[in-house]
Amino acid sequence: MKEVIINTEYITLGQLLKMMNLVATGGEVKFFLMQCKKVLVNDEEDRRRGRKLRDGDQVEVDGKRFVIKANVD
Repeated sequence: MKEVIINTEYITLGQLLKMMNLVATGGEVKFFLMQCKKVLVNDEEDRRRGRKLRDGDQVEVDGKRFVIKANVD
């Protein structure tokens, strides 16, 4: 499981996919989520690119797991 450190309260699912280089642009995010891949957020399928991911949330894409860690003061 890879930790994703964010410096804000949350990150959207679309931003995470771009950050992890799974897609190149925001336009690709919608296609990626709707047509290509199964994405699990906290073990439940989710296809909302605007889904807010907060500290402790876990995302799985293609067998790769990411956990969100917020570094907010």
